[in-house]
Amino acid sequence: MLAGKNAEQNEEIIKQIEKDEIVLHTKAAGSPFVNIKGKAIKKDIHEAAIFCAKYSQAWKKAKTKKDVEVHYFKGKDIFKEKGMKTGTFGVKKLKKIIIKKEEIEKV
Repeated sequence: MLAGKNAEQNEEIIKQIEKDEIVLHTKAAGSPFVNIKGKAIKKDIHEAAIFCAKYSQAWKKAKTKKDVEVHYFKGKDIFKEKGMKTGTFGVKKLKKIIIKKEEIEKV
């Protein structure tokens, strides 16, 4: 699993993703892009989603810690249009997973 910690690192993460690899990001802006290298099973996706949620701005800055929505998608569904800020990308198809507050606090 690879993850970025700022906009520039997120750009580097996206550049190296293979088309069928899983990528995760929180619904809210300000989280690391997390790339699961190789074939991912459901457990891998869930564990990576917890990591993504834990290190997101949504979690760090929230006064009331709550569940975090994480999106996951394949590398082939990521795109970048002219004018998008560094570290910002669009996604064509995504799935959602809700990471419970209790799961994040365990990490």
